[in-house]
Amino acid sequence: MTETGLFSLTGRTALITGSSQGIGYALAKGLAEAGASIVLNGRDKTKLQTAADSLADTGATIHQLAFDATDHAAVQKAVDSFETEHGPIEICVNNAGMQHRGPLEDFSPEDFDKLLRTNISSVFNVGQATARHMIKRGHGKIINIASVQTVLARPSIAPYTATKGAVGNLTKGMATDWARHGLQCNAIAPGYFDTPLNAALVADPEFSSWLEKRTPAGRWGKVEELVGACIFLSSNASSFVNGHTLFVDGGITASL
Repeated sequence: MTETGLFSLTGRTALITGSSQGIGYALAKGLAEAGASIVLNGRDKTKLQTAADSLADTGATIHQLAFDATDHAAVQKAVDSFETEHGPIEICVNNAGMQHRGPLEDFSPEDFDKLLRTNISSVFNVGQATARHMIKRGHGKIINIASVQTVLARPSIAPYTATKGAVGNLTKGMATDWARHGLQCNAIAPGYFDTPLNAALVADPEFSSWLEKRTPAGRWGKVEELVGACIFLSSNASSFVNGHTLFVDGGITASL
């Protein structure tokens, strides 16, 4: 098989949750440029339309699928309907997520529950809905977006850290259950990237200075630098990679 064939996504359809902006949008654009048809997802139809319009120049087929990834029934209905009307979803990227900072001793149970639903339940909901179809076909790719907080912690984000640790272990569980059906289930763990989710940190000179000193690469990541990892895990090149979390973090988890 040629190198182009190994990494080509031509003829495949990829659903990326939370893809109207930030990391999700960057991954959608990157997978489109690698040949995939794209299914954009989010709750805000206006933002989805804007994202779809901006991806038009990739030449890829762009679909929009508005649903709340935390709503199990809505996810199942949306995925089933898409498969019936448009064909198989061969790649699922579970990117939808949120952050909420605060002292652990004062963290409200309502905010904790919202983090659990958004960062973990969504991965279960969309992963299960797409996997049910993939299992019948005997192949499929599921890529969950984890974090350096899958293995590390920082003050004020303990609940977020708990959710991303769960994403890492759920990824292992997916691989354990579904690899025998021909699925590859892996995760990408971004380090600190300049995204809307991190806008407050990017704007904080003290934090940015700390991060640049703490990260061997000496800088914030650019969302485009996550695309290669996603293409690899979406393609034939990763046919025997399963249950793995690939850290894309400038070396921050490798260094004290």
